[in-house]
Amino acid sequence: MKNKYSEDQLLMISALQHLVFCERQCALIHIEQAWIENRLTAESRLMHAHVDTGNYKENGNVKVELSLPLRSLNLGLTGKADVVEFHYSDSRFKHIQNIIPIEFKHGKPKIDNCDSIQLCAQALCLEEMIGIHIAQGAIFYGKIRRRKPIIFDDTLRKETAHAAIRLHDLFESKQTPKPVYSKKCNNCSLISICMPKTLTINRSVDYYLSQFISNLE
Repeated sequence: MKNKYSEDQLLMISALQHLVFCERQCALIHIEQAWIENRLTAESRLMHAHVDTGNYKENGNVKVELSLPLRSLNLGLTGKADVVEFHYSDSRFKHIQNIIPIEFKHGKPKIDNCDSIQLCAQALCLEEMIGIHIAQGAIFYGKIRRRKPIIFDDTLRKETAHAAIRLHDLFESKQTPKPVYSKKCNNCSLISICMPKTLTINRSVDYYLSQFISNLE
């Protein structure tokens, strides 16, 4: 089967998480190259640095890979997995029985699927690269200090594939979506650049002015 994307069309897997969380945030970071660090992003960066240099050892029939490079020419994605556990049928490490990708997040489980979609994209990349079906992975949340199992069912796989298409469409458009303010904006490090409250209000003023002028005519 012919690959959908070429190497030079690959986009970052991490951008999927930003896209599902907020398309404007995704465009500001990945298209406009805007970035401001706050306490939450700094703590997250330090957490990932700790994971990347972590002391992971082989345990029985399990091998652990850190910062494993990933790629999917079908989804048009590339990136790295924080941790991937390779479970073998025996301690001689000849036959892979199961693969579990693990993503590390600083905070706590979110209401939306942005973290799960990022992890599912990693699994889909691994499936394409290795040719083994991956049933589930896990997200370790620093706030609660435990793993949350993520099942890669048909629904999540379809959401992930659709998000990858949306991501490519966003990049091709080269357009940064207009802001829509919500409570989650308050924890975004880009709030001072995005200005969701101000720009949302301005749009509303423009609307009411146009309505007022229309009524006068």
